[in-house]
Amino acid sequence: MTARFPAAAAELEQWRDQGRTLPVWWRDDDAIEPTPALERLLQAAAGFGAPLHLAVIPKPATSGLADRLRTENAVCVLTHGWRHANHAPTDRKKAEFGADRPVASMLEDIEAGRRRLAGLFGSRALPVFTPPWNRIAPELVEKLAGAGFKVISTFMPRVSRFAATGLLRVNTHLDPIAWKSARGLLDPAQLDAQVAHELTARRLGQADNAEPYGLLTHHLVHTEPVWAFTQAFLALLAQSGVATWTSPLHEVG
Repeated sequence: MTARFPAAAAELEQWRDQGRTLPVWWRDDDAIEPTPALERLLQAAAGFGAPLHLAVIPKPATSGLADRLRTENAVCVLTHGWRHANHAPTDRKKAEFGADRPVASMLEDIEAGRRRLAGLFGSRALPVFTPPWNRIAPELVEKLAGAGFKVISTFMPRVSRFAATGLLRVNTHLDPIAWKSARGLLDPAQLDAQVAHELTARRLGQADNAEPYGLLTHHLVHTEPVWAFTQAFLALLAQSGVATWTSPLHEVG
């Protein structure tokens, strides 16, 4: 599998030679109900012994999904907004929790979402909030810890460990989908270069390696090339000798 990731594999070799450890985690967004795509996702995770963090949309989530996950001990659930509905004006990027609604109204939705997922999934639902489209108003971030959340997860390497008082930031970093075009696979060479660049920054102390390196997927829209890339990336991590699966809650004391 390393042939598909020459730059990343070379960087991981340096990690191995230096006795370093790379914490990694896997978040998959937009789960609602059992589907063939979900089954394929669960099989992939089980095949690599990878804990899977499903970001579930609370409002349309079904009891069928809760039933399906009941025996999946390595799968947990994150709160993914409320309805995954866009409230932004047409001239702005999509957001369910942007700056275009009252904070109090958005907080009500977030709290309703957490309660619903707790009712469906029990302790499998972690206190982690993942805003749809990875966008959230800063003033709302300040309220999340008070709503019972310990972690917020968006996209891109974090700049600081805490997003707000009492609220860790644990982001995702690698999304293989070409969202701005046909939603197929991004250029694999570009993805390889991205991984190598981000891991080099961690090795050199230019980025925070305490933040688990996050793979972000969206099983419901995967094309075959995206599935193949995901499998290859999981194999790369498995063969690296330095990657250790963990949870976004690993830094919570």
